[in-house]
Amino acid sequence: MANLHRQTVGGMQIRQLQYNPERKLNSIIAPTILAMETPTYDPRYVEGVNFFNECEYFEAHEIWEDLWTEYQGPSRKFYQGLIQVAVCLHHFGNGNTRGAKKLYFSCNKYLAEYPDTFEGIDVAKLRTELEACCAELLASGEEYPKLEIDPELIPEIHLDPAPS
Repeated sequence: MANLHRQTVGGMQIRQLQYNPERKLNSIIAPTILAMETPTYDPRYVEGVNFFNECEYFEAHEIWEDLWTEYQGPSRKFYQGLIQVAVCLHHFGNGNTRGAKKLYFSCNKYLAEYPDTFEGIDVAKLRTELEACCAELLASGEEYPKLEIDPELIPEIHLDPAPS
């Protein structure tokens, strides 16, 4: 006989199927089986990702900031990092290269605290793509370099698993 237990770990519902310990065979207890369920993302988080991928960085920043303001858990600094990625790209796209460079470094500081994959985002990939997008900006020794963002290098965010 098995018992099904549910718990939440890192915002994800986990089902844990545990076998009855009385069903031992040669003093070996049957293994625990974990089944992951699709996480439920906050709608504002998903909306921010959609704005981001449409290059609507100001809107992504606004919706994520709304989420960040209300949120008090372990993802708070992660959301702050995403907000700053959006603002970095917003500034870069509007010619504020000094502001973009400043935000590049601060967003990386926040995102570096999180694992390579977090909240459905490949954080390592996002950081690598942002670095490639900002490479010319970062290499410039000028305080106010006259550079334009290369649309081919702009990062995208894909949630995995995708929202249901």
